[in-house]
Parts: sequence; C-alpha cells; structure tokens
Amino acid sequence: MTFYSEKVTKLCFDFDWKEVFETVAEAVLEQEGCPYESQISLMITDNEGIREFNRDNRGIDKETDVLSFPNIDFVQPSDFELVEEDEADYFDPETGELILGDIIISAEKVKQQAAEYGHSEKREYAFLVAHSMYHLCGYDHMEEEEEVVMNEKQELLLQYLEITRD
Repeated sequence: MTFYSEKVTKLCFDFDWKEVFETVAEAVLEQEGCPYESQISLMITDNEGIREFNRDNRGIDKETDVLSFPNIDFVQPSDFELVEEDEADYFDPETGELILGDIIISAEKVKQQAAEYGHSEKREYAFLVAHSMYHLCGYDHMEEEEEVVMNEKQELLLQYLEITRD
C-alpha cells in the first residue's frame, strides 16, 4: 500500500498517526479482500480546513470530522472486479497500484469527539480512518441497513486491532 500524507495543522497527537492510519487501512483492505496493492491519500487538517473542503466539494458550509473521496464507483461494496473493466480510470500507470481515493480528517474534531465520547484520541482517529476506508471500498450509511453494516464492520475491525474505547 502506498500512503500519501500531509498534515496541514499545528495540532499534534500523542500517537503515531501515520502508523495507525497504515494499520487500520491495511486491515480494512485485507478484510474486504482487496486483491491489489493500493494507493490512498490522507490529509490531517483543522476545523476550518475541513470546512472549506466540505463547502467546496459538497456544498455544505460547516465543519465535519472526516471526508472521503472515493475514486471507485462500486456497484456493490468491495466488488473489486469492477476496476478490471476500466484499468485506466482506477490504476496508477507508473506503479500499477489501485487508486482508492482521498481522506481528510480534522484533528480538532478527533480531539473534541474523543473527549465527548470518553475514549482516547487514538481510538477516535482509528475509528474515523476505518469509517473513511469503508467509504473508499463502496460502503455508505444513507439507509439504516447500510449504517448498521458499516457500524458493525468498524467496531469489529477496531476490536480485532485492539483499539478499544478504554
């Protein structure tokens, strides 16, 4: 997996955010049976930065915790056969890696939500990474049934990785 990262905020975490990202992202891809080496971009920003991305890309002028920009329009979540039909749209011609998409996380929201939910910043950050990775794999939570599936996958993954609410 190739991981491109950029941190555009002065806020810091007390854990290795790159390592946690790679661990969670790789676990999601393994769980979802992704047969390709993949490429993902991650940006850590602040509330104002994510608000700008949310406004410019979704027309919603407010801050949020995480934004996901999938490169693949899955018909069914994690049905990676789709990408073989149009390799030019989905694979990096230089590396041959599957381009999954981009993730933007607000460090401020990680800190706020960790305090609000009473768990560690690492756990909140890992949850947001997992949440976003499932979006990049074609999952959504617009319908109640979809939300149940996504929530279950996120919780089971974090339990497997022993990143708990403690």
